[in-house]
Amino acid sequence: MPPTDPQIAEHAFLKGMYDDGYFPAHLVDRSRDVLLRLCERIEAERPADLAALYALTHAATEEINELEREFDEAGSEIETVAREVLAEDFWFVATAYGFTGADVEELISPRAW
Repeated sequence: MPPTDPQIAEHAFLKGMYDDGYFPAHLVDRSRDVLLRLCERIEAERPADLAALYALTHAATEEINELEREFDEAGSEIETVAREVLAEDFWFVATAYGFTGADVEELISPRAW
């Protein structure tokens, strides 16, 4: 079921990556899908605290880590622009669901990018 939060529904995830031809759209789509699944999990599981939220964001970060090889094979990589865009959207998700005290670096701490 797609996320129901209006902020999430209206948000243009990974816009900076979509706007940059360096990033293959089909891989940006898959990265966006990871973020949307994260939102679905947050809505379904209703994490009670930051530790529970971080468990969900870490799992999503690891899913994006798995895409790095495919980015490389497509002549791209999850580099500075992508890291910033991804981090901003993880932060957006956390704050949209009320976790304003979340640390952006902790949200994505298992990143390989």
